[in-house]
Amino acid sequence: MSDKKQSRIRRHRKVAYSLLSLLVLTLVLPLIPYAVAEKDETAGKVFNPGTELWRDVRQRDRDVIGTTQMKSVDAGVLINEYGETWRHFRMQQLVPYGAALMGIVLSIILLFYLLRGPLRLQEEPSGKKIERFTVFERTVHWFTVAIFWLLALTGLILLYGRFVLIPILGADGFGITASACKEAHNLFGPTFLVALVLLFLTFVKDNIYARGDMLWLLKGGGMLGGGHVSAGRFNAGEKIWFWIAIIGGLVLSVTGLILVFSILGQSREIMGLSHVLHGIVALVVISVSFGHIYLGTAGVEGTLGSMTTGYVDEAWAKSHHDRWYAEVKAAEDGSDKIVDEPGLATEGKS
Repeated sequence: MSDKKQSRIRRHRKVAYSLLSLLVLTLVLPLIPYAVAEKDETAGKVFNPGTELWRDVRQRDRDVIGTTQMKSVDAGVLINEYGETWRHFRMQQLVPYGAALMGIVLSIILLFYLLRGPLRLQEEPSGKKIERFTVFERTVHWFTVAIFWLLALTGLILLYGRFVLIPILGADGFGITASACKEAHNLFGPTFLVALVLLFLTFVKDNIYARGDMLWLLKGGGMLGGGHVSAGRFNAGEKIWFWIAIIGGLVLSVTGLILVFSILGQSREIMGLSHVLHGIVALVVISVSFGHIYLGTAGVEGTLGSMTTGYVDEAWAKSHHDRWYAEVKAAEDGSDKIVDEPGLATEGKS
C-alpha cells in the first residue's frame, strides 16, 4: 500500500475518532450534573437557587434565621410554618372534636334527665332555712360565672361562628360580630384571672379531700342508687369541679395572656402552643361546666336557691351535706345561720 493511501486512511480515522468523541461529549456532558447531584446526599437533586431560597423562607427542611436590623424575637424569620400547622390542627381536629365533645356531654345530660329525672329530697321540706353561702361568696361566684361565660361565648363564636352565623348574618355581619367578640375576649380575659384568684381564696378551704369523698364517688353521689351518701360542705363531685375550674382557668389565663400580650418576648412556637392549649382546655372546661350547671339547677331539687338567696332548706342540707349540717347545728348558738322563713334571717336560735 502506498504511503499516500495510508496517509488518507489515517486522516479518515482521525476525523471519525473526532466525530465519535464529539458525539460522546454531547451526550455525556449534560448528564454530569445529575451524576454529581445523585452523589450529594444533602441535596438529592439539581441545585436551583430560586427553589432553595423559597425552601429556606418556608422553613421546609431546617430552621433558617436571616439577618435584620429589627431586634425582636423571630425578626429574622420571614415565614414560620408553625402557624400553618396550627391552622390545620384547628380546622381538622379542634373544631370537629370539640363540637363532638360538647354534643356528647349535652346528650348524656339530657338522656340522664329523661331517664332518671331530678334528684328529689328524701323528706319533705321543713320550712326552715339554713345559710349556705354568704353575700360575699355568692358575689365572687356570680362574678366568676359572668366573666367565664362572656369569654366562653365570645370564644365559641370565634371558633364556630363561620359555620353557624354566616348563613344567618352573612359574611359582613359575621365579620363585625367576630371583630367585636375578639375585642371583648381580649379586654375581659385578664379579668378572669382576678376572678379565679378570688374564687380560689374564697372556697379552697372547703374543697380539700376529706373522709367520705371516695365513698361518695363510688356511689355516684347517690344519683345511681345506693342510698344516702354522707358529705361535708362540698361533696367529692363539687370538689372535682372546683379543681377543674381552678387548674383549667389558670391554664386559660396564662395562655391567654401569652396570646394577648405578644410583646413579652415569646416566640411564635410558644404562641402557637399556647393557642392549642387554650382551645383544648377551654372546650374541656366548658363541657364539664354543663354538668355543673345541670346539677345546680334542674338536676338536684332545691339547689339553685343556695346561690340565689344564699339559703337552703334544712331537709336539703341533711339530705345532701349532712356532715356540714351537723357542724352548723353544733355552732348554732349565737349565730344567725338558721332562719324561720325563706330568705329572712333572724337572730339567735330558730
